[in-house]
Amino acid sequence: MSTASVPPVVVIGAGPIGLAAAAHLSDRGLNPLVLEAGHTAGTAVHDWAHVRLFSTWGEVVDPVAEKLLAPTGWSKPDTGTYPSGGDWIEHYLRPLAAVLGDRVRYGARVTGVSKAGRDRIVDADRDTQPFVVHVQHADGREERILAAGVIDASGTWALPSPAGGSGLQALGERAAADRISYRIPDLTDPAVRDRYAGRRTAVIGSGASAFTALAALAELARSQDGAATRPVWVLRRGISGSTFGGGDADQLPARGALGLAAKAAVDDGHAEAVTGFRTEAVERDADGRLVLVAEDGRRLRDMDELIVLTGFRPDLSFLSELRLRLDERLQAPVELAPLIDPNQHSCGTVYPHGHRELSHPDSGVYLVGMKSYGRAPTFLAMTGYEQVRSVAAALAGDTEAADRVELVLPETGVCGGSGLFDTADASGADAGCCTTPAPRQPVQLITVSPGSATASGGCCNA
Repeated sequence: MSTASVPPVVVIGAGPIGLAAAAHLSDRGLNPLVLEAGHTAGTAVHDWAHVRLFSTWGEVVDPVAEKLLAPTGWSKPDTGTYPSGGDWIEHYLRPLAAVLGDRVRYGARVTGVSKAGRDRIVDADRDTQPFVVHVQHADGREERILAAGVIDASGTWALPSPAGGSGLQALGERAAADRISYRIPDLTDPAVRDRYAGRRTAVIGSGASAFTALAALAELARSQDGAATRPVWVLRRGISGSTFGGGDADQLPARGALGLAAKAAVDDGHAEAVTGFRTEAVERDADGRLVLVAEDGRRLRDMDELIVLTGFRPDLSFLSELRLRLDERLQAPVELAPLIDPNQHSCGTVYPHGHRELSHPDSGVYLVGMKSYGRAPTFLAMTGYEQVRSVAAALAGDTEAADRVELVLPETGVCGGSGLFDTADASGADAGCCTTPAPRQPVQLITVSPGSATASGGCCNA
């Protein structure tokens, strides 16, 4: 029986992990069908095409996808160089999607997944029923697709976390939307550069995204056209030696360099830092400038722009009729959550994992890639590639291969829970608790009213 005559394994999302999943399924003789809401492969990556990854080409190309590309004459870029998001799309994601051909459908948004004829309440014959995937096409047409399995690689990009320290939007955050960005600005774009040049911008967040934005704004401040640019780094926790990442000890050197660049921006006086500041409200003063109000009543005044880089969260709405077992804090699979929880996982790197950690009560459905990590800020592309290798083997019935570990991850070189992403845009959540903080690094603090100097917060203070 040809693969075309059996229900496909539906893969949600044509990003790096989704396309890798399709490659592994195809290599296993299964029938993948990738459904992508956007108009091209790597739609989310387009939004941060200007950002350089801190993993090299050798670490962001899936081995089975490479094997699939080889007969086309594709050649792997220099494995020791660092691609930008745009490079990743042009030289890897688009060619891979082209090889997969009509197994990738664009403009196909998944609006629901269930078991055929069974809502989440019904037990009878549930395990024998195929999945049913509801799709809304760009032309308005609706479709239902029966599937042998579902791999959700849709990521978390569409749901950035808000500025509010409680996890909810700060009061006034929605009303100030015209002055708030939840992405790293592309300062090579003249219009974007003009938006921030000569202005006072608050950057909220403490991960790789915040490092990148802070360093970029500091570089703008050093330039002739941005001399009056004044970035302010707003942290929910205090500052310790681990705040800026692993530095020279990081086995991904470019990742360590992000933190060092942010530290240099602060130490050189091109950026200020406010610590222990959990935003409760965003207000406007009489001149129309933004005022950030903390939960403890402190006010950070005279802000022109706000860049919120506090992490991302998964969209679980279209999976509501499936039986998933998710951690109540991270919204990650319960077997995976303890390995990635920033409240517990404080040092080193999460070990590779596969289908067993990603399984759910409804057998055959998997959340992979960034989606599998829920709200946890600890994901690498190579982790996702190992996930889908294991999941594809499990769906093909090869339990021995599915259980085998075929990946060794680099160490972070830092005791802390954030800054482990391939891209700066994927991070931004506050770091977890440190077990042995390094000595405090010099940092310029600013005073906000009411009160004296900004308070230290969190458990990572020296």
